[in-house]
Amino acid sequence: MTRWQANLVLLLTTVIWGSAFVAQNLAMAHMGPMGYTAVRFALGALVVLPLAWREWQALPSHLSRKSLMPVAALGLLLWGGVVLQQIGIVSTTVTNAGLLTVMYVPLVPLLAWWRSRTAPHALVWPAAVLCLLGTYLLSGANWSGLNRGDWWVLASALPFALHMLVVGEVASRLNAPFTVACGQFVVCSLASLPFAWLWNEPFGAAAMQGALWAIFYGGVLSVGVGYTLQVVAQQHTQPADAAILMSCETLFATLFGFLIMGDRLSSLGWVGAALMVAGSLAVQWPAIANYRGAGASRKASK
Repeated sequence: MTRWQANLVLLLTTVIWGSAFVAQNLAMAHMGPMGYTAVRFALGALVVLPLAWREWQALPSHLSRKSLMPVAALGLLLWGGVVLQQIGIVSTTVTNAGLLTVMYVPLVPLLAWWRSRTAPHALVWPAAVLCLLGTYLLSGANWSGLNRGDWWVLASALPFALHMLVVGEVASRLNAPFTVACGQFVVCSLASLPFAWLWNEPFGAAAMQGALWAIFYGGVLSVGVGYTLQVVAQQHTQPADAAILMSCETLFATLFGFLIMGDRLSSLGWVGAALMVAGSLAVQWPAIANYRGAGASRKASK
């Protein structure tokens, strides 16, 4: 898979994830956030299990044992982002959830700086300010305008950013994208089950029947297809490319929230949304410019 093919796959992934905010929102009328997360990630694991099992059988035995810890760690990072987002979706709109989730994008280069001790490009700082200003305007120029659900979704940005930073690296090191995908789905599902029980969430047959289409869409497409495509594609592209493409998730979430859920933003909210998207794009510009420059150099040398 070439870098551009991988980027197209990631763009398809963002369409799936953007539309999945609708399913995640509607499912909360029948289930709790932990129960829904447990069920949809179990379904996602079943979708990719045949491919993962075949891949696992081909791995050397020593690699199979060593692969368990990083896959489990990835699963916990993904679980942290998913459950914080899902708890937030209970009391916020599809549009707000999609817009606020994008805050993980400027965090990726900052976390890469912390991890590698290499200073980020100077554009990271104004881009982060744009994202924060956009969030402020989205709240109606009043931080109290962000409700409890909005703050939960904002909190999900940190584990999502950490997950994006390392998922491609782990999959490439193990050369087992389907195993990595399936393993992290299992961790997400198992980690959610005790909380669903402790919080006494509706988790019976009636609850799951009421949320059936949302479970199917969220489990098969968003998890089974979407997150697996992410793992596969991120082996063949750069974290910066992945971050900018996956930030388009917020645009699709806004579109589907408008068309299906009837979400509407105020004039100030639209300005805030535009600033958040602009900040997400700006933080990735150095990587795009470097890639284009390298491509031009290669052509000139031929």
